[in-house]
Amino acid sequence: MTGPHHNLTETASDAAIDTACRVLRLPTMRAQFPDLVARAERERLSYRGFLAELLMSECEDRDRRRSERRIRAAGFPRQKWLSDFDYSANPNIEPAVVNNLATCDWVKKGEPLCLIGDSGTGKSHLLIGLGTAAAMAGCRVRYALAAKLVNELVEAADEKQLSKTIARYGRVDLLCIDELGYLELDRRGAEMLFQVLTEREEKNSVAIASNESFGGWTKTFTDPRLCAAIVDRLTFNGTIIETGTESYRLAQTKARTAKTTARSA
Repeated sequence: MTGPHHNLTETASDAAIDTACRVLRLPTMRAQFPDLVARAERERLSYRGFLAELLMSECEDRDRRRSERRIRAAGFPRQKWLSDFDYSANPNIEPAVVNNLATCDWVKKGEPLCLIGDSGTGKSHLLIGLGTAAAMAGCRVRYALAAKLVNELVEAADEKQLSKTIARYGRVDLLCIDELGYLELDRRGAEMLFQVLTEREEKNSVAIASNESFGGWTKTFTDPRLCAAIVDRLTFNGTIIETGTESYRLAQTKARTAKTTARSA
């Protein structure tokens, strides 16, 4: 067994540190070491302080990379951040309610969330933004369009893989279902979606965005009993946010058109 190496030159020390970081798979320490050395010398950090800075930089970067992997694994169609949500464009939505949801306590408790409102009122932005916040908080998240989810379940059933697919959707901490209520579902598809919700009931959270109020869900789930059971699954102990009926996307388009027309005149 060899003892510690003494009297290494600075160049040899740098090379040894670089090699050790590669072997130990510490890419952030390897990348930030030169800058941190310079800062430590400038600020006269103690050995302990310098080591703490190095280790903290590696830990923080690993947390960031894990969050990025969880966000990618969620399958969001686009990036949406809660910090970018324009509350002034939609006064129906209370920032305090969204900020409370952003703590992700509801996900940890397995509670549901329903975002109900017309197109262009911010439902998908909030759904993706809250899903992203949950992924950054360490939760496993999965996003799916309602129609695509049902199609996947039907295909899985045809291939005798339904139980495995339902179990996969049951395991994630938060399942985000977008565009629920846009299309009518046949009884078979609706029953399979119900199975997914039942698998998750009071264990793992479901968040949905729908352009239909609950009273209109009979157009999507044509069996009244099944519809009532699904509404019950999605609202029990949950949060309901009504985003309203006025599209701020349409309002922005009208404002831009009016501005262009005024300039032309």
